[in-house]
Amino acid sequence: MTTPWGELALTRFPKDPRDRLRAWDASDEYLLRHLATERVALSGTVVVVGDRWGALVTALAAHRPVQITDSFLGQEATRANLARAGVEPGTVRLLTTQDPPLDRIDVLLVRVPKSLALLEDQLLRLAPALHADTVVVGTGMVKEIHTSTLQLFERILGPTRTSLAEKKARLIFCTPQPSLERPANPWPYGYALPDGVGAVSGRAVVNHAGVFCADRLDIGTRFFLQHLPVGRGAERIVDLGCGNGVVGTAVALGNPEAEVLFVDESFQAVASAEGTYKANGAPGRAEFRVGDGLTGVPDGSVDVVFNNPPFHSHQATTDATAWRMFAGARRALRPGGELWVVGNRHLGYHVKLRKLFGNSQLVAGDPKFVVLKAVKKSGD
Repeated sequence: MTTPWGELALTRFPKDPRDRLRAWDASDEYLLRHLATERVALSGTVVVVGDRWGALVTALAAHRPVQITDSFLGQEATRANLARAGVEPGTVRLLTTQDPPLDRIDVLLVRVPKSLALLEDQLLRLAPALHADTVVVGTGMVKEIHTSTLQLFERILGPTRTSLAEKKARLIFCTPQPSLERPANPWPYGYALPDGVGAVSGRAVVNHAGVFCADRLDIGTRFFLQHLPVGRGAERIVDLGCGNGVVGTAVALGNPEAEVLFVDESFQAVASAEGTYKANGAPGRAEFRVGDGLTGVPDGSVDVVFNNPPFHSHQATTDATAWRMFAGARRALRPGGELWVVGNRHLGYHVKLRKLFGNSQLVAGDPKFVVLKAVKKSGD
């Protein structure tokens, strides 16, 4: 990436030479050009929210910024990109969306997230740290910035305007008003599940902002819940890509002797899963882990993996995440262990499972979704 301060070699995480998706976009470049051209004073506490792969904080490392992210993968990419740029460890402070907010912010740079709810939550959390002289600049692609986006800045922080578009990117300029009367933060949000979804029928769900389908049960998960196995005994089970933890909690309630590992790359998701599990007093043992899939889980140590894989990485549609999840599950499963997957019928997950496991069984299906099971063979 070309910046006003030089060239940076940036990659996503995990690094994959076959991946042609860049670790930055035109909105990152636009923001950096603006900061340099307008000679914005990057002094005091500089905070960068939503920096997807660390492009912004790597470029601004000389100003010792603080990064706040919901993505474990994004945080790992940041570490790698900072190291590649020769930035000393500790120069950039890496925080998550679940960490306590800072006391004072002098420059706030916001990479607009895909989730309007996550933007709302973060602006409400950070607003008390802003003062009248805080510089606030947002950035995003034109397709990501809507009237509702600008209204959030206006309602939570103060008067807001936008720039002209350049290379399909736009900037947001906001003037903080510390005396502004702000709404209460509605996150985390809770609701009761409907009937007819197995062990979690009528149960409570806890959702932090930015988690998929935060205010309702999505139809794919609903279908999955209706076909989960029960009464399997003292097994080690993984809810892989756990989101709000509804699937893992249902498994725990239906299999009281099981030990369940909830894992997701989103800090908001894992906090939600822990909240959902505890709200329902699920029996057995549970572990909650933010990480890169099943990395760190010993080979052959898991009996069953349940997975509803995403097919988007930020704005890009890709099956790379699903493939990595399936491969990680195969490694972590013991011989005879099972991977259960729900997905849209048209995604063709059965083909990937047959390539990896040599088998794929249809557990249930309807015109839109399928639940598939693959079994790890002995000797694999």
